Amino acid sequence: MVKMLLLFDLDCTVIYTGGAGLRALDHAFMTHYQIPEAMKNITPDGKTDPAIVREMIRVHLGRDPRTGEIEAVCQSYVHRLPEEVARAEGYRIMPGIPELMEELSKRADVLVGMGTGNLETGARAKLARTRLMTYFKFGGYASDSEERAEVLRAGVRRGEALAGRPVPAHRVLIIGDHPRDIDAGKAIGARTLAVATGRMTMQELARHRPDFSFPDLSDTRTILEALFSDAPWSSTGDGGESA
Repeated sequence: MVKMLLLFDLDCTVIYTGGAGLRALDHAFMTHYQIPEAMKNITPDGKTDPAIVREMIRVHLGRDPRTGEIEAVCQSYVHRLPEEVARAEGYRIMPGIPELMEELSKRADVLVGMGTGNLETGARAKLARTRLMTYFKFGGYASDSEERAEVLRAGVRRGEALAGRPVPAHRVLIIGDHPRDIDAGKAIGARTLAVATGRMTMQELARHRPDFSFPDLSDTRTILEALFSDAPWSSTGDGGESA
């Protein structure tokens, strides 16, 4: 019986695309507005794709997006993305991810999904160079909302539908490399695991008070022990069942 939902951020948590997303956004903006290197002064970390495009329009065009404008740029972006991913020289899977996913897949009490700022089509394109997509049974995406917390809520709803039962918030874990992942997880009442495989240090992530923190996800045994022997996970709270 499923008792826990784990939602992973994608970029710099599961994979690093070697800048494929940035180049695809540059290409999309150039296509629509003839402005080169539009991502040069934009920091995308922890933001949803629509929020990034909104910021690009404000920074480079000096106005708010018009109706349908964000969607049009995003469509051009995801159309270009597979080409950029395929040729990205720096593309890699983050440390420990294959081993952790394999171990989690053996547990009948856990469902693994995504909670990412990527559009769903974009997330699938970014994972196309790996076999990791088979581990993600559900997800919340920027296709659901521009706001990270709403993305996670959408993911939890899909996870609960797949599980066939409600999952208490304290048995939902959000895993990510950025403070926005932690803050969004806390906003929905979930527990959070911070991993310092992105731009943020362990110290910077610690300021946002994640429930767990690791330099990376390579120590599979320690991570699993931390997650599944911790008291709040194993406490009763859904009809008296123990996790």
